[in-house]
Amino acid sequence: MIKEKKEINLPSRIESVETATQAAVDFASKSGFDADALFAIDMAMREVAANAVKHGNREDETKLVEITFENREEGFWITVRDFGEGFAVEEIPDPTNSENLLKASGRGILFMRSFMDEVEWSIHKEGGMIVKMLKRH
Repeated sequence: MIKEKKEINLPSRIESVETATQAAVDFASKSGFDADALFAIDMAMREVAANAVKHGNREDETKLVEITFENREEGFWITVRDFGEGFAVEEIPDPTNSENLLKASGRGILFMRSFMDEVEWSIHKEGGMIVKMLKRH
C-alpha cells in the first residue's frame, strides 16, 4: 500500500544528481527515517542518479531521468529510469575481486547494494534502464 508518492523528471546533466539526492532525502526525512537511514539513502541516490545521467543517458539533456519516491508499508522505494541502452548488471565486474580492485567500474552497484535493503535492475520494454531500491523502516 502506497502511503505517499512523488515523481520528478530531471534533465541529464550532472547538477541533477544533487537535485535528485536532496529530493530523496527530504522525502525520506518526512517519512520518519533516522539520520543513519538518510545517509544511506543519500549515498545510494547519488550513485543511481549519477549512473542514469552519465552512463544511461550519456549527459544528453534531451533525455530525462524519471524518478519516483514511494513511502510504503515496507519502507521507502526509489525508482529511477533512464533512456539509455541499458546493461546486464551480472556482467559488471565485482569490484571486490582482487583482479578488479583498480578498475573504476562496478563500485556504484556495490554502494547501492550496501546502503539499501533491496536493489533491482531491469530494462524497460520501451528502452532504458530501471533501478528500484528499497530502504526498510
